[in-house]
Amino acid sequence: MRLEPLEARHEDALWEIAQDERIWRLMKFSAHESRALFDDWLRTVDLGFAHYFDGELVGHTSFLNVRLDDRVLEIGNTWLAPAAWGTGANTEAKLVLMQHAFENEGFLRVEFKTDAENDRSRAALAALPAEFEGVFRKHMLVRGGERRDSAWYAVIDDDWPTVEANLRRRLQT
Repeated sequence: MRLEPLEARHEDALWEIAQDERIWRLMKFSAHESRALFDDWLRTVDLGFAHYFDGELVGHTSFLNVRLDDRVLEIGNTWLAPAAWGTGANTEAKLVLMQHAFENEGFLRVEFKTDAENDRSRAALAALPAEFEGVFRKHMLVRGGERRDSAWYAVIDDDWPTVEANLRRRLQT
């Protein structure tokens, strides 16, 4: 697994693998519908990473909503080509990103938000394990105006040793 800081050279390749509508079903943008929508999504990315697994580009993830004064950030805007689902690619990326946030940057809290209807994402967050903190009703507008309820999860620095051990154990099997 490799994460590369997102650069213009990744855009066309990401667009090519982003064509499966299942990727975007519960995301803010329906970015598979057109290159213009994909580019709109891309403009929302601040600290993004091209996500490689077994040497192949499989998707994207990012740090976002960074609040340095509070030592809090979010990991999100994550999507993977369906061929990478269930492979450990997401698990390994979360390990690397949280390790960097907690151990290298000294963050105290890493947040995750997902569509409350996204059972796949919610199960992955529970398996970290991230603490479920509740559902923010009508949290945001998505896909051209739909209301989204967002499920919030977090890992704090006190939880990190347990979460890290669990992720490493899962990646060994």
